[in-house]
Amino acid sequence: MPVSFRGVVVAMVTPFKDGAVDEAALRRHIDFLIDQGVQSVLPCGTTGESPTLSHEEHNRVVALTVEAARKRVPVLAGAGSNSTAEAVGMAKHAKQVGADGLLLVSPYYNKPTQEGLYRHFVTVAEAAELPVILYNIPGRCAVNILPETVARLAAHPLIVGVKEATGDLNQMIRTIELCPPDFLVTSGDDGLTLPLLAVGGGGVISVAANIIPKPLVGMWRAWEEGQTAKARELFFKMLPFFKALFLETNPIPIKYALHLAGRMEPDLRLPLVLPSGPVQEKLSEMINLWGLKG
Repeated sequence: MPVSFRGVVVAMVTPFKDGAVDEAALRRHIDFLIDQGVQSVLPCGTTGESPTLSHEEHNRVVALTVEAARKRVPVLAGAGSNSTAEAVGMAKHAKQVGADGLLLVSPYYNKPTQEGLYRHFVTVAEAAELPVILYNIPGRCAVNILPETVARLAAHPLIVGVKEATGDLNQMIRTIELCPPDFLVTSGDDGLTLPLLAVGGGGVISVAANIIPKPLVGMWRAWEEGQTAKARELFFKMLPFFKALFLETNPIPIKYALHLAGRMEPDLRLPLVLPSGPVQEKLSEMINLWGLKG
């Protein structure tokens, strides 16, 4: 059976301690998430501070995640770069160590055309021979994968979905309209998960699931089972937490929230820094409200 990345995929943080990857904390975090019922885990995405991981650290985090997951859930490995050759290298490593799929962000800074985007994603997918989820986040990459380009890519057998983080529900709807029914359009924003499910989306690649995985899984399962009132209730209960986690640049708030919950150090790598005082207070309020204080 082909691997599926429907449901709640956790865009995992990368724990640090004394300047290095905290492997023990990462293993504990993966066990916690799987025990809470998430459908998949994602190392080395935006939330995992991939821009400040060395190539060696990146490869180690992917390998460790595969090892720690022990086939209990699929591993969707971040392998994006603005250099196609570099992305190919990371993708091949992910395949070699046993990852189940790839998340490929749009090439950032060099701003390719739609044709360039198409060729980039196909080249990486074919080099690694793994299922690919595209990652469309124009706010960080300065380029938008248009729905027509996503539909063109969806015709490729290895390109199975897109993480939509444009914040534009109309674009997501257009993408769903143009793509085959089995092509996964998943939310890249926790706060748009339920609206996207309502128009045919298949889940979320979630920041908030690092800290409140069970309610997110509960919302998705409720929607899948036709319990729309329950799904809405859970969504609106979580919405203030979603908002708090994006008061400053991700992953600053989620790292601090996990620290307050006693799960790991709040360490970030420059140029990211600890949240401001007011944001720390708001996160502490949410942690106390949800009974998560460590």
